[in-house]
Amino acid sequence: MLYMIYSTDVDKSLAFRKAARPAHLARLQELNEQGRLLTAGPLPAVDNDDPGEAGFTGSLVIAEFNSLEAAREWAAADPYVSGGVYDNSVVKPFKKVFPA
Repeated sequence: MLYMIYSTDVDKSLAFRKAARPAHLARLQELNEQGRLLTAGPLPAVDNDDPGEAGFTGSLVIAEFNSLEAAREWAAADPYVSGGVYDNSVVKPFKKVFPA
């Protein structure tokens, strides 16, 4: 089943993000190579694809896991968690309707 992982950043997270980004992306790449990643990306703090020093306010990942608990465990092990980027993560089942 698909699960949505919506994470919010701590204030002024940009330096933490930059430090943990390679390890964070490697985990997402692994999901992608396994065919389990639907989409993933950061939430810019301003209305711009490149927010510059404004940074980001969080991230969204939608991926396939065997269970809600497995999705929660994966989210908790994210380098952005141990790297001090994320303040909170919400994990919920997700049902894709569009595009078909």
